[in-house]
Amino acid sequence: MFKQTLAAGIALLAIGAANAAEPVLMSGDWGPAACAAWNADPVLTKGLADSGWIENDGGRGYKVMQVFRKDCSDAPTVELRVSLKDGVAHCVYGGPVETSSLDKSADYVMHASTERWLEMGAGKYGPMKAMMLGRLSFSGPYGEAMGNMGPFTNFLLLVGKVPSESDTCPL
Repeated sequence: MFKQTLAAGIALLAIGAANAAEPVLMSGDWGPAACAAWNADPVLTKGLADSGWIENDGGRGYKVMQVFRKDCSDAPTVELRVSLKDGVAHCVYGGPVETSSLDKSADYVMHASTERWLEMGAGKYGPMKAMMLGRLSFSGPYGEAMGNMGPFTNFLLLVGKVPSESDTCPL
């Protein structure tokens, strides 16, 4: 009887630990924390408002960024939407992909392997090197991105700031 009770207790602890685990990198569950980290970063919030980046929103009132890990999926798994709010580029949504039709003149899709996302998130190199060496691919307004390399670097660093686990792929 003691062994059964002990085994049940261990099983409950394992279930509790699994439920308390960090979200999977670039999953819908990771999105809210990425959005919160965006809003805590003045280079992203203030810098992207000051540069005019946030104003190119296709007339919708927000920009969309969809990202994914190319060794896990061939399509975006998480989306961030950013809007001008109180004079800053504020992340208003982070979660599963909801926008099915992107505006190529305003929105972005980015992908890299898990290994490369983790390297960029750790600050080992920035977006320019990542793109030049083919480690990061993106579609969207190229000139706009090139004019915002500082904030773009901080966006990549969010991967290292937002707690996550990367041993499994987003569903």
